[in-house]
Amino acid sequence: MKAKATKVVVKEIRFGPQTDDHDYDFKLKHAIGFLQEGAKLKAYVFFKGRSILFKEQGEVLLLRFANDLEEYAKVDQLPQLEGKRMIIQLSPKKKK
Repeated sequence: MKAKATKVVVKEIRFGPQTDDHDYDFKLKHAIGFLQEGAKLKAYVFFKGRSILFKEQGEVLLLRFANDLEEYAKVDQLPQLEGKRMIIQLSPKKKK
């Protein structure tokens, strides 16, 4: 049993609340690569200082990220604020 057990790899991607389109696309491409390797993905928006005022922007960003990855991954946990981080968890879809 122990030999057949697979180790779950969790990759993290960090965004700021005002992430630019080019940076977003770059991170999206990396996320697709991670999911195709079979790793789980934890994306989060980190709020520094007063940027916590932009909670809505962070949530919109993470939901857009999940929507762009819907053909590669399914959402395990919707965006949730934990301290200064808003986190979403994704896991790869099974290959057909």
